[in-house]
Amino acid sequence: MSRPPLPPFTAETAAQKARLAEDAWNSRDPERVALAYTEDSVWRNRAEFVTGRAEIAAFLRRKWAHELDYRLIKELWTHGADRIAVRFAYEWRDDSGRWFRSYGNENWEFDGQGLMRRRIASINDLPIAEAERKYRWPLGRRPDDHPGLSDLGL
Repeated sequence: MSRPPLPPFTAETAAQKARLAEDAWNSRDPERVALAYTEDSVWRNRAEFVTGRAEIAAFLRRKWAHELDYRLIKELWTHGADRIAVRFAYEWRDDSGRWFRSYGNENWEFDGQGLMRRRIASINDLPIAEAERKYRWPLGRRPDDHPGLSDLGL
């Protein structure tokens, strides 16, 4: 299975890969998202370590059961031949109605077929008031005309 764009990445294809990842995560479909990773993909997400597609899908099901009304924006930070670094921010609420903006960085490494074989994510959560939310598009893919992180001052 191939997941274009494929390495080696250019600035354009790395940005495209970051947007495709954002779109998939905004679907909140764990099985769809897991298909972007190798069968033996290794993750560090905060302090949790995950290996393989089945664990990735299970992790994402838990995540999105807790992080309600999840909306994400990713932005390319830098890239290399088979690596991409992004920064991101996402907004979500818990089941008590408290809102958060989670900020972080991800380092990605890809195989020759464009599947991610390693993901290292560092994330911090900031409680926000509902009025401070910046992501108000309908759940799903971020509209093309919605500002990105830099445009929003994030």
